[in-house]
Formats: sequence, structure tokens, C-alpha cells
Amino acid sequence: MTVEPLIHAIVRQTTILIAQLATTRGIRAPLAQIANQVFLDLVVELERQGVSRKVSADMFGLGLRTYRRKIQQLSESSTERGRSLWEAILEHVRERGLVTRAEFLVRFPRDDEALVRAVLHDLCESQLVFVSGTGPNTTYRAASEEELSALQRRRGPDGADELLVALMHREGPLTLKEIASRAQADPSAVEAGLVRLAAAGRIQQIEQNGTVRYEAGALVIPLGAPVGWEAAVFDHFKALVTTVMCRLRENEMTAALADRNGGSTYTIDVWPGHPLADEVYGTLGRVRTALSELRARVDEFNRQRELPDSYTRVVIYAGQCVIEEEKERDNGPTE
Repeated sequence: MTVEPLIHAIVRQTTILIAQLATTRGIRAPLAQIANQVFLDLVVELERQGVSRKVSADMFGLGLRTYRRKIQQLSESSTERGRSLWEAILEHVRERGLVTRAEFLVRFPRDDEALVRAVLHDLCESQLVFVSGTGPNTTYRAASEEELSALQRRRGPDGADELLVALMHREGPLTLKEIASRAQADPSAVEAGLVRLAAAGRIQQIEQNGTVRYEAGALVIPLGAPVGWEAAVFDHFKALVTTVMCRLRENEMTAALADRNGGSTYTIDVWPGHPLADEVYGTLGRVRTALSELRARVDEFNRQRELPDSYTRVVIYAGQCVIEEEKERDNGPTE
């Protein structure tokens, strides 16, 4: 089996999706740390799969020493051990008030200059830090609590809360720290969101082995809702990835479950006046209605009983898109 071309194709499609998300609705989301984050996430997942660091380094085409050095560089500041460079720079500018770019380079001499600049750019794009001037004398200052509060009020919780619910529903129970890490958000803002969601009864707080965790029993984004599209995108993508992973692990499954995992993609060509066009267009709506009714009946049954210690979660993903195409015409040779 040749997996490498498949990986390249999936990475390509994922980068297209990320680029679209980063520029949707006129926004310009910061991407400075994306490549580094992808590397670190791959490292963590490979270790979770039981792959040794020596083998992982070889998979990345790196020597073991170089591989370890890169992980250390991206995981924590070389100057401030035990903390990420992002955290160390933000704390430094908050403590000092005003800091020039040249002063940052002096303060973090063991960290790569390009990485320091990238972190500063990301902090500015996130509006946690403000910048003025140019060149070595470029000055940075941290946003005040009042400015951060005003920014949050302008943004509002709409959409952010739905994304938190999606994370807890698909990956919970999670601690506050785990939720903030997955959402790449400030823990204080996440905590405020958890308080809102708990008060509204949308999430539950539980205690496991002395640790407080949060979970969400359901995620429902009404069709056509003006907010929450971020959570819907995440939920669709998560369902797709989970389904593919189940298929890849199907040899490890029992025979009873192996034939219940997987998906099919159907491409159907219709045109104005086609006798089956309306039936094709309406299929997703009918599937949604049937699944919504089925889920409501199951939820009602489950509410009257306590879930057993072991149960099966069935994830059904249904999607549809319409692409306008034009048939290529052969008009014969041209001069």
C-alpha cells in the first residue's frame, strides 16, 4: 500500500480548507504558528501510537538529536525553560509595559530571532499586544485588561461558546486546561465561557479522581443559525476524520462492528429540466429530517435511563454541496 501520495493529497486538501477558513468573511486570521503547531501535534500523536522518538525522527527525515532539539525549541523557550516562548514573551511585555524589538532579542538570546519575530507577530494579530514604529525601535505593549474586555465584548461569545461545546461533546470530558489548549484560547476567556454554558445547562461539570472536567451531552446547531458555523465545521470535520480512522483500524475491530463503519461518496450530475433534479437536491433534507427524528426518539429513551458503563456511540455524517460545471466542448481545430 502506498500511503505517501494519500498523505500528500490529504495535506493539500487540509491546507485549502485552512486557507479558506483564515480568509472567510473578510478576516485575516493569524497563521504564524500553524506549521510549528502541526509538527508538535504530529509528534504527540505518533508517540500516542507507540512510535519511538528514534523512529519518528526518521519519519521526519531528521537525526534524533536534531529532532529532539526541534521539539524542545518549539515546546518551550530556550531562554525560559519550562514555558513556551509565546508565554514567556507575553509575560515579559506585560511586566515591562513598553519593549522594543531589539530589547526582546537581547532578553531571549538563545531563541531563534525568526521565531521571536513570529511570536510577536502572532501576539499582535491576536490583539494581545499592540505595536508601533518600524525597524529595531519597533515598540510593543501588552493590551490592558480594559482593552481585552472591550475586545471580547465587541466579539461577543456567539460562536465561541458553540465551539467549546463541540470540543467537549466530541472529545470530553476535558479539564479547563485541555479545553483552552484545544481551542488555542486564553484560559480566563474559556473559563468565562464554561460558566455561561453551565448556567444555561448546555454542559455538565464532573469530578474524576479529584480533577474537575467538563462534558457536553449534545451539540445542536439549528439549520440556518446565524452563529455557531465554526462549531458545525469542526463537528463535520471531526466526524469525517473519526470515520476514516475507524476504517483504518477495522482489522482490530470485532466482526459485528467492522461492517458498521465507513462511508460512501455519490456524485450525481443533473441539469435544469432533469426529471430527477428535485429528488437529488432534496435528498439531504430528507436524510436530515429522518436522522433528527431518530435522534430525538433515542434521546427521549436515554433520558429515562442511566447510561451503562460501556456503550456504543454512532456518528452519522451527511453532507452535500452543489458545484456548477461546464462541459468542455470540442469545436475542432483552431488557427
